[in-house]
Order: sequence, then structure tokens, then C-alpha cells
Amino acid sequence: FQLSHRVTQVVPESALLITLGLLLGGIVWAADHIASFALTPTVFFFYLLPPIVLDAGYFMPNRLFFGNLGSILLYAVIGTVWNAATTGLSLYGVYRTGIMGQLNIGLLDFLLFGSLIAAVDPVAVLAVFEEVHVNEVLFIIVFGESLLNDAVTVVLYDVFKSFVTIGPENVTGIECVKGIVSFFVVSLGGTLVGIFFAFLLSLVSRFTKHVRIIEPGFVFIISYLSYLTAEMLSLSAILAITFCGICCQKYVKANISEQSSTTVRYTMKMMASGAETIIFMFLGISAVNPEIWTWNTAFILLTLVFISVYRVIGVILQTWILNHYRMVQLEIIDQVVMSYGGLRGAVAFALVVLLDVDTVKERNLFVSTTIIVVFFTVIFQGLTIKPLVQWLKVKKTEHREPKLNEKLHGRAFDHILSAIEDISGQIGHNYLRDKWSNFDRKVLSKVLMRRSAQKSRDQILNVFHELNLKDAI
Repeated sequence: FQLSHRVTQVVPESALLITLGLLLGGIVWAADHIASFALTPTVFFFYLLPPIVLDAGYFMPNRLFFGNLGSILLYAVIGTVWNAATTGLSLYGVYRTGIMGQLNIGLLDFLLFGSLIAAVDPVAVLAVFEEVHVNEVLFIIVFGESLLNDAVTVVLYDVFKSFVTIGPENVTGIECVKGIVSFFVVSLGGTLVGIFFAFLLSLVSRFTKHVRIIEPGFVFIISYLSYLTAEMLSLSAILAITFCGICCQKYVKANISEQSSTTVRYTMKMMASGAETIIFMFLGISAVNPEIWTWNTAFILLTLVFISVYRVIGVILQTWILNHYRMVQLEIIDQVVMSYGGLRGAVAFALVVLLDVDTVKERNLFVSTTIIVVFFTVIFQGLTIKPLVQWLKVKKTEHREPKLNEKLHGRAFDHILSAIEDISGQIGHNYLRDKWSNFDRKVLSKVLMRRSAQKSRDQILNVFHELNLKDAI
């Protein structure tokens, strides 16, 4: 794929890998008449997802992410709940009219299906949006939403799954309150576990000066430990490893040597890229198994219609609210790309495969529909998003290092804006960022960074050193 740029410029790599998986699955099926390979949830959640999420968190542009955190959280939490509830309830409403025929299914089953199909996949979004090069704000909102949305989806899925297991007649008001409380406990608990392990990793990397050779090992092992610990405590493992990566990157990069930093960067990218390749290949291979296919045209078509329509409505409503508070407004063009960027992928597939056929009688119908939705969004939307972005003339990003002049002006503006907020008595994100920077400089950096790293952080000294080096060369 990489040798022929003409192909990858038109067709996203994820779509090519799914097609290749279908071909391989077809060959295996033709030879043996058994589906010998399948993407199992255990393999997906414990081995393939962590490196991708860690890579996303560790290389997350922190300033952009935290600057847009309010918007990302609104889309990820409220947007996911909206998509899950509206899709599930609409499908149930249509089912009651009798269009779908006779199905052994109840309201809670529909809500369970709505919760898993609402999972916007960061793997698919990354694969497509990195090739499109949309502007940074749009990219961080869509990507941040898809990353945090996964964690929200898994929590919602667990809540509805427990409701289905105990039976609709036993779901009381207390159970609903428990579900809402568990949602917040699982999400916030996972985040706190991630932050704890991020500080632990930063502290460990401070004392690895004499064991440079195993520095990269600490980064991977402690990050993975955050994922396993959160999973063991029944908290959100995805949020744990995401925030572990986000919070440790600054201190770890300062503490470890240049060689270790390069090793971490390339190893992490290689593992994430390998996991993405395996996931999309196996999505194709898993589909070639006649035993999992149950067809219901009305159910499948309506699912595709509802997830598309409600995503558009959700994005428009939430953006209308957000634009009252945002400095940088999200334009109509941005909203179109965000609505179109709701790609479903392996998370939805892994969750639907986890369902037990004894509790959810129409499991195979759910699996078949999820595969169709994944293929439709990744292949059709993935193919058409690039022409759409070019046609709408969406502002694209520039990849370059800011000049010293720009850095100094940016820093000066930060101080001026936080001063204006301070004087006017408004606590905005500039004021909060300034306070956090002070706390970080006075406390956190002194604890989590070795002394030599703290000295070398001075930007002007760095530039002076680089200029001297250029002169010497």
C-alpha cells in the first residue's frame, strides 16, 4: 500500500486492509469451510487496543487538548448518550410498528445495541483524518471525542448489559441511579488511576540516569500497568492509559535520554501501526463466517439511517450551545466534517461479540448489523471524506516548528490574556492555565524532573545553544 501513493491517496489504508482481510477470509473459507480466525474481544481489549490508545495519549498535543477539553467532553459524554438513547429508542419504536417482522427482543436490548453502536472508533478516525490533514482544532475535537467516547461507550454498554442480565422487570429506579453513579465512578476512577501511574512513571524516569538501556521499558510497562490496574478495579482502562500518556509525556521526555526518547517514539508508533493493521485485517476476516450472519433488511438499513441522522442532529445542537462560549467558533463546514467523521470500528465489533446469546437472543442480528455499519462507515465514509474536505475547502493544518519570534509573542499573549482575566475577575482557561503553569514550575517539575532537565527547559538558552551548534557545524 505504501509503495503506491496513488492508491493510498484515494482509498484509506483502513479500507484496503478490510478488503484484504475479506479476501484472505474468503480463501480460508473456500479451502477449509471453517472460519479459523476471528477477532476475539480478549485479544482486542488486552493486546491490540492499549498500544493504539497509549500512542494517541503520549503524542497528544496537550495545549490543544486541554484548551478544547470542554468541547471534547460535551461531544464525548452528552453526544454519546444522545446517540445511544435516540438510536435505541427509534429502533424500538419502529420495531413496535411491525416493519422488522418477528424478533425476540425488548426495549433494553435495543438500548444495549444503541450504546455499542454509538462507539466512534479512534483507530478508524486516526487512520482517515491523519491522511486528510484537517486543521488542528477540528482534528483535536474529532479525535479527542472518539478517544473519550470509547470509554463512555464501554461504561454505558456495561450498565445496559447488567440491566438486560437481571431482566427488565427487575430494573427499578434504584438500579437506574446505581447505573448513573457507576458511570461517573468508572470514568473518573479510570482517569485518576491514569494520572497516578503517569506521576509514578515520571518519578521513576527521574532516577534512570545510570540505566539508560532500560528506560524505554519503564515507559511501556508502567503505562500498560495503568491499563491492567484500571481493568482489575472495574474502572475505565481506556481512560486510564490515555491520561497516563497525556500526563507523563512532558516529564518523561525531559528525563530520559535523546536515544531513549527516539526508541520510545518509534517503538510506540510501530506497535500502534501494527495493532491497527491487525485490527482492520481481522475485521475483514471475521466477516467471512456464515454462522454469525442473520439478515434483517429493515433493522440494518434503519440502523444506518438513525446513526447518521442523529449524529448530524447531535453535532448541530451541541455546537450551537458551544458557540455561545467558544472564542474560536465552529463553522458550518467544521460541523459537516464532524458529522461525517463518526466512523465506527473495532470497538463496536468487540463489544457486540462479547454479548451472550442466552441473555441477548438476537445476538447474531446485532453482530451482522455492526459489521455492516463498520464496513459502511470505514469504506464509504473513509473514501468520500477526502473529496468532501477538498470540496468544502476546509482549512488545513501546516506542519512546521514555530519560530522563536512566534513562541515569544505566543507566551506574551498568554500572560496578557491571563492578566486581563485576573483583573476583570473572570476565571477563564487562560487564567487557569497560568495558575497551573506556576504550580507545575514551583512544585511538580521539581519533584518529577531531574535537576539537569529543569535547567535545560529555558527556551532562550535552548535557542542560543542551537544557534551556537549551527555556527560550529
